[in-house]
Amino acid sequence: MNQLIDYLGLFVFLYPAVMAVYWGSTGLVYFLKQEKLSRGSKYADYPNYKYRTNPPLVSLLVPCYNEADNIDESLPFLLKSNYPNLEIILVNDGSKDDTAKYIKRWSQAHNNIYAYYQKNSGKATALNQVLKYARGKYVVCIDGDSILDMDAIDYLVHALEHNPEFVAVTGNPRVRNRSTLLGRLQVAEFSSIIGLIKRSQSTLGSIFTVSGVVCAFRRDALLQVGGWSKDMITEDIDISWKLQVQGNRIGYEPRALCWVLMPETVRGLYKQRLRWAQGGAEVFIKYFRQVFTWNNRKMWHLYIEYIISALWAYSLALLTILAGISLVQDYGNYYPFLVLSSFFLIAIFCLQMAVSLYIDSHYEHHLKRYFISSIWYPYIYWVLNALTLILGIPKAITRDKDKLAVWTSPDRGIR
Repeated sequence: MNQLIDYLGLFVFLYPAVMAVYWGSTGLVYFLKQEKLSRGSKYADYPNYKYRTNPPLVSLLVPCYNEADNIDESLPFLLKSNYPNLEIILVNDGSKDDTAKYIKRWSQAHNNIYAYYQKNSGKATALNQVLKYARGKYVVCIDGDSILDMDAIDYLVHALEHNPEFVAVTGNPRVRNRSTLLGRLQVAEFSSIIGLIKRSQSTLGSIFTVSGVVCAFRRDALLQVGGWSKDMITEDIDISWKLQVQGNRIGYEPRALCWVLMPETVRGLYKQRLRWAQGGAEVFIKYFRQVFTWNNRKMWHLYIEYIISALWAYSLALLTILAGISLVQDYGNYYPFLVLSSFFLIAIFCLQMAVSLYIDSHYEHHLKRYFISSIWYPYIYWVLNALTLILGIPKAITRDKDKLAVWTSPDRGIR
């Protein structure tokens, strides 16, 4: 029994440390090689004269469900976008509040804003509906409660124009609400974990998911794969894999900032991450056979990492049970190991946090203030990740795929 606990303990301890070093080092390499050397930034800086004088039309799709409290705050920022050739398409997904009234008012006041309506059928269905009417060469998707940086569309379009091998580009979501400790901790998470993971995965040629709150696509590529899947609980993860298993590439544009509302209660954060975990498991099951072909070998690392993460989560659960039984009888033997491993992990997480805040401070100033208060957040991330994986995988296996994937956002911050 003790030997089994020793092996499980070593795996459970080493995996987060190894991944922190891996994400930090590869993320830094990506930053130094790709971001530091990025050419141009906006449509006006692009070397192609035709592109400067006649920028391609962009269709900005904004699905809205119960966004009456947010739409008047988010839409003015869309209208202030520095990108000069833009149409904004709003779709009301059967909201129960006054969202329909608000988007109708905005569409009547501006000739480049269009409003559509459907019964509550989910975000993917809403996006597919308005994709039929989108006229742009590129499609940008954001959530109805998001505030888009004025230069974000410029950066996304530049990335797609400059990299013809990309069919999609994911932006850089930033936490907008920071009124509680949990909200401020997520600021660090989006830098130290989510941002680093996207950079790290990009170095190997594929990413697990675009950020559904800010991403851009080639419209013809979306049409080629049939748009978003209506039966997947996380449409952004699914469309990422749907495009990449066809041999396409997705890029990362950290300069395309979008300010998003995140949960600021433990219950809201748990519900959100459980849905993410379930969605990842659904994608893992759906594309298993398609990924393991030679043509899709650049995606193998995503599967390997996911499998190891799932094994780690279940190992942590088993270790907790076994250790709970064993440590009561033999706590003294394990105490030195627990102390030393905790200090080692803190040191690794500090290094990871320092690298990530250094990188992201190029896009959001004053991030360094979160270093001291957030160096232990990776512990929360890994524990929450384990819990939601353990529960999300069975939910993905047993979920009725014939039903539309309809869900309600958790809390969006304490007001």
